[in-house]
Amino acid sequence: MADLNNESPLIDPNILNKDAAPVAVATTPRGVPDRGGFIWGTGRRKSSVARVRIRPGSGELQINEKKVDEYFKLEKDRNAVRAPLNAIGGGSGFDIFIKVQGGGTTGQAGAVMQGIARALKSYDPGLLPELREGGYLTRDSRMVERKKPGKPGARRSFQFSKR
Repeated sequence: MADLNNESPLIDPNILNKDAAPVAVATTPRGVPDRGGFIWGTGRRKSSVARVRIRPGSGELQINEKKVDEYFKLEKDRNAVRAPLNAIGGGSGFDIFIKVQGGGTTGQAGAVMQGIARALKSYDPGLLPELREGGYLTRDSRMVERKKPGKPGARRSFQFSKR
């Protein structure tokens, strides 16, 4: 057997050198605003995807360039969108601009809720306990099951005929 101290073509010599300093990998720090001063967060639910941008401001909340009350007609959807902001104590000091697409209104509201929570977490990591406790950072991964071949739907079968 070969001695590990000897140079072997199968072993990288950098692995054996324990005195060498570890190589740092450059990453962009989270919570750093982009050129427009925005911090981004992405939310997903079912087939919906929401891209959320927040920055300190006057409390404006736009979804697809509409006010939240114009975009979501149901009160439960509007409450879901505002839930992460209420969890941190209002959040009226943020301008929030959202682009959401895909799915239905309830899925879009859930995606927006998660996107706002993720953006707030990146803005201030100290808000993580409140957002985690409310369940606003948890991804709801339920999606429509795909249709299977030889069936009219995902699981439904054609009516059985004995004769």
